[in-house]
Formats: sequence, structure tokens, C-alpha cells
Amino acid sequence: MERVQLKEDLSFSRIVHGLWRLNEWEYTPEERLELIEFCLEQGITTFDHADIYGSYTCEGLFGKALSLKPELREQMELVTKCGIVLPSKQRPEHKSHHYNTTARHIIQSVEQSLKNLHTDYLDALLIHRPDPFMDPNEVADAFHQLKAAGKVRYFGVSNFKHHQFTMLESYLEEELITNQVEISPYQLENIEDGTLNFSLEKRLPTMGWSPLAGGKMFTSGDEKAIRLRSTLTKVAEELGAADLSEVIYAWILQHPARIMPIVGSGKQSRIRHAVKALNHSLTHDQWFEILHSSMGHEVP
Repeated sequence: MERVQLKEDLSFSRIVHGLWRLNEWEYTPEERLELIEFCLEQGITTFDHADIYGSYTCEGLFGKALSLKPELREQMELVTKCGIVLPSKQRPEHKSHHYNTTARHIIQSVEQSLKNLHTDYLDALLIHRPDPFMDPNEVADAFHQLKAAGKVRYFGVSNFKHHQFTMLESYLEEELITNQVEISPYQLENIEDGTLNFSLEKRLPTMGWSPLAGGKMFTSGDEKAIRLRSTLTKVAEELGAADLSEVIYAWILQHPARIMPIVGSGKQSRIRHAVKALNHSLTHDQWFEILHSSMGHEVP
């Protein structure tokens, strides 16, 4: 599979597997291991986590499966996120939903993630959301300590806008390696507000979450979804694509920002469709036809 170079010694697979709903898939550890091995066989080596996923359970479910075959760790890149605090049975000390990007919280989160994932290092740690109460000196201190200890190789962010990204990076010893943002034909915010333009300016590899917009393009009855379904069906027929999701992934993959879409499914068939999208090439006409369907009008 095509790979995206983030640093000289770190690259991600162009398709990333996301574990947001791992706790909902009701797999045994052996079945989770089978899914991990399937992804690796498809060329998907990058796995996206967050401490809060599954109310703080998904990292542990993945780690338990990985512990059945620990040698697979060297074949993959593990990414996780921290900074969101949620009340949970797993975290009885949490009293409210808020953000915490203090050095203490970041370091504690990483220590727990390492235990959960049965690994002694993370390939990348992302700050999950922009924190309005962030002290960037605290974040920089945590990053320095984690890097020096060999517990995190590189750092990035998620859902950051241009000004938030540059502010934080100005305090750091090294550049952030990625920004993970929402992107799909249904959700154009990060195209329209210049976030992807900033990624291009920075030559910054971008991870794309919710590329299928939570299934809205397949099931929603709103006008945008109906327009998109019609256009995606037409383009799928023109491309010979077996599934509308292949067209959606192809649309994202062809953006010049070289987005790495995150596939959050536990079904092998859904993952295969994402990988097949790498073989599709949309024309300018097709790409803009999908864009126009989302916008509800043509570009000026």
C-alpha cells in the first residue's frame, strides 16, 4: 500500500484503521487479533486510538489482542490521543466533562495508554481537541519528558485550526507531525475554512476522521445526503466501483493534501472497500460533481 512519510523514520499507511467503536464489535480477543492481522495483510499498518474511546476501554481491548501475538507490534504504528476528560465508570475520579492538557495529565494518560496497548512506546501522541484553558508551556514540558523517556516518538494534534496549531507549535522543540480533522463529501468545513490549505502550506500530512460521515450519505433523508447518494451512485457506475464507499474514499484520497482516511469499521468487507478506493481515479469533472452535490450549488 502507498505510504505517507511524516518523518525520515516514520511513515503511515495511506489508509488508517480507527478503533473508536472497538468495544461495540463484540469480538473475542482472538477475533480482534484476526482483524489486526487482516489489516496488516491489506497494507494497513497504522492504528488510531484515543484514551476515551469506548469510555476508556478500547485501548485495552486492542492491547489484549496484541498481547496474543506481541511480535506484530513492530509491524504497525500506534497513534493515540489524550486531553478530553469524561466521567466514566472506568475513571471514577473524573467529576465532569472538560479538557485537560496539563503536563501531569498528558503524562499520566500516556502511561495508562502504554499499559492498555501492551507496548512501551507510541509512534504518535495527539492532543485530541483544542483546549481553551491550555498552557502551551505545560504541553511542551510533557512532550519533552515523553520524548526524552522514549515513550512517544512524535507528536501531533486533532481538530486544530490554523491559529491553534501555530500557537502550540511555537512553544515546541520540534514540529508537530499531523493534524487529524473531520473530512468527507458530506462535511466540508475543513476544506471551506482553509484548514486543508494550511496543511498544504505546511506540507503537513493530515489524518481524516469520519470519512463516511457516520453513514449519513447512505441513510439520511436530508437533501444533501439525497443529492450525494445520487451523484455517488452515478460516479460509482462510471468507475466500476463495487460500493459507494469506494467513491467516497477515492474523493478524499485524491485531494492534494494527501489525506489519510481513518476507516472505523470492524468488518473486513468495509475495510476492503476502503483499500480498493486506492485503485480508483476520479476525473476533475467527477470530483467537482461530488463537491457540488454537497454544496447544493456549483462553485462560483
